Amino acid sequence: MVLHGTEVKALRQGKANIRDAYVDFKPSGPWLVNAHIAQYMPGGPWNHEPLGSRKLLLHKKEIHKLAGRTEAKGLTVIPLRIYFRDGIAKCEIALAQGKKTWDRRQDERNKEARKEADQAMYRNRRR
Repeated sequence: MVLHGTEVKALRQGKANIRDAYVDFKPSGPWLVNAHIAQYMPGGPWNHEPLGSRKLLLHKKEIHKLAGRTEAKGLTVIPLRIYFRDGIAKCEIALAQGKKTWDRRQDERNKEARKEADQAMYRNRRR
């Protein structure tokens, strides 16, 4: 990953959120988009943008392979974790497939059933 100094310090403090992040393939290379790295408080005026895009450093072969699979099969490249190895920040990425609409509906039904059961148990305890 290409990072600024305050981003590295914030990462070392564990202040990163990659929950909604994904990798976007542009002509200039792969970019990590929507990853939130909190600002480093002692950084002052030299702080970084928390939601800025960050360039990923990959081999050409990896870039072509991942970009081809995302275009052909409709898969998405997501970050799994950010870690340090020998003082260098690394981002572990993986190919993922989004949920289908029927998967989402089933999850919504399960969530609603769980909520109703919890409410019934809560009402029963109060009596």
